Amino acid sequence: MEVITNSANDTIKLGEKISKILKPGDVILLTGDLSGGKTTITKGIGLGLGVTRIINSPTFNIVKEYKGDNIILNHFDLYRLDGLNNDFDLEEYFNDNSICVVEWPYNVNELLPKEYLLINLLAISENERKITITPIGNRYEGRDYSCII
Repeated sequence: MEVITNSANDTIKLGEKISKILKPGDVILLTGDLSGGKTTITKGIGLGLGVTRIINSPTFNIVKEYKGDNIILNHFDLYRLDGLNNDFDLEEYFNDNSICVVEWPYNVNELLPKEYLLINLLAISENERKITITPIGNRYEGRDYSCII
C-alpha cells in the first residue's frame, strides 16, 4: 500500500497509525534516502506505542531502547555498519519482548529475519513523502491495514 504525507507531522501521524497494527516480536525495516523520514516515522511509531522519551537517530549508538506501554521499542540505525564484521548481536533483539525498527537494514542482510514489515520512504519534495508499506511473510498477513490509509 502507498501513502503520501505532506509534512513531518503527517509522517509522525502515519507512524502512530502503523503502531496500532503492530504486535510484540514485529520487525519493521525502513528504507529510503538520507533525510527521507525514517526517524520521523519511527517517532510516530513510538508515540503510538506509548513512548514518552524523545526519539532521535541512534546513528552513533547503533541501537536505542525506548520503553512504551507494556512493550519495548528497539530503534536501530545500521547506516555505519558495513557487513557482519562488527561485534553486534542484532538477531538477539528480534524476540517477542519488543518491537524493532531498523533503519538501513540492508547493510546486514544476513542478520535480518525472514518476515518483516518493509516501509520505504521516498522524498518527493522537501516536505512530501511517498511511503510504501509492504508486509513480508505470513506473520503480517491477516492484519487490518485499513487503519493506515
